[in-house]
Amino acid sequence: MALRGTNQEIGRPYNRRIVLETIRLHGPITRADIAKRVGLTIQTVATIIRELEEKGFLLARRTAPKGRGSPASTLAIDPEGGFAIGVHVTPLGLEAALINLAGEVIGHDTCDLPRVDPDTAFHQIEVLVERLAGLRPTGRMLGVGMAIPGPFGVESMSFVGPTTLEGWKDVPVRDRLAEATGLPAFIEVDLAAAAHGEQLYGLGNKFRDFYYLYFGVGLGGCMVHDGLALRGAWSNAGEIGHMPAVPGGDLCPCGNRGCLERYVSLEAYERCVKAIGEAAWLAEAAPIFRSAVVTIENLFDPATIILGGLAPDHLLTGLIAAASPLPNSVSARGNRKIPRLMPSAAGQDAVLRGAAALAVSGVLSPRFGIMFSQNSTRIDRDPMVRGGNDARAA
Repeated sequence: MALRGTNQEIGRPYNRRIVLETIRLHGPITRADIAKRVGLTIQTVATIIRELEEKGFLLARRTAPKGRGSPASTLAIDPEGGFAIGVHVTPLGLEAALINLAGEVIGHDTCDLPRVDPDTAFHQIEVLVERLAGLRPTGRMLGVGMAIPGPFGVESMSFVGPTTLEGWKDVPVRDRLAEATGLPAFIEVDLAAAAHGEQLYGLGNKFRDFYYLYFGVGLGGCMVHDGLALRGAWSNAGEIGHMPAVPGGDLCPCGNRGCLERYVSLEAYERCVKAIGEAAWLAEAAPIFRSAVVTIENLFDPATIILGGLAPDHLLTGLIAAASPLPNSVSARGNRKIPRLMPSAAGQDAVLRGAAALAVSGVLSPRFGIMFSQNSTRIDRDPMVRGGNDARAA
C-alpha cells in the first residue's frame, strides 16, 4: 500500500506525516527519492523536510563523494526527536515503557496489581507515565498507546472471566487515559498491539503475510497482510482463544465448553502446572495447540506463524518443540524455506513497543495509525510542529 501525498493546501499536515513515515520506513533516503515515492514535487518535499529538521525529527547526512560533484544528503529519523509511552493492562497488573522514534525502549516499569480496578489502574498509569517521561524531561512526548485484553463489546466475552479485565465494562478507556496522562491517547486490543510491535521491530518485517499468535493470559491472534492487521467488522478478529477445541471440555467463562484458551494460555499453564508440572502440561497442550496451528494455516495461508506474547521464551520454544511435527495443511509445502511456526524476535516487549508505536503512528503517520487502531478518533492537534513538552501540556 503506497504512501501518497496531496498537492492540495489543506493536505499540508497530512503531507508532513507522509514524508516522515517514508523516511522512517526507507531512510537513509534522499529528497529526490522521497518525492518519487510520495508523488509530491521536490520543492514541496524540501519545504516539509526543512520544517521537520527545524523541529528536530530528522538527521541529515552527506555521504562521501564517489565522483564529480557533491553527493545528495540523505535523511533519517532522529531517534531522540520524539517519544511515546506504551501501556499494557492485564489481569496480572500494569507495565509501561518509554519508546523513542526508532522503537528503542528507553525505560520500563511494572506494577503487580492483580485484578486491578479502573480507578486504581488510571491513577497508577499517571504515576508510571510521569516517571517514564522524566527520563527525557525536555523530550517531545507525542502520545500514549494502551493495550488491553479483548474482545470489545461482546456481552458473553468482554470483561468476563480470568483472562479479561473484569469490572471494566462501560469504562471510557481512551478518555480516562487521555485525562490521566495529558497526552493524545490511543487504545488497541493487546493481540493487535503485539502484532504491530512484531511487524515493526521483529520477524514480521520480513514477511508480507504472517500470523501473530499472542500467548498472553488468554490466547489470541492477528493476521497481518501487507502491513494491514485484519481486524474484522467490529475490530474483534483474532479471538481464537474462544474457538472450540475440545468437544464437551472444560467450561469457559464465555459460556461454551472446551475453548482453546482453557488449555493453551498463561492462565491455563499456571492453573495446571502446579498440579502436573511443566513437562506434563506441554504434553497435554501439544495436540490441542497443534490442531489450532493447522486451523490458522488453512484459514489464512500465512508465510509463517509467529508465536509471542507474555510467556517466557523457554515456554514458547518448548510449546513449538512439543507441537512438532505439525500435521498437513496448506502450509505444508515441499519448497518451504522457513519454519511454519517460529518464536517471536520482538519478545515480551512487543506489545509495549506496538502500543507506543500506535501512538507515534496515530499522531505522525496516517498509515499504521489507521491500520492498527480500533479507535477512529482523530487528533485535532499537530504535535509535529510543536516543540518540547507542548503536546503533553496541551
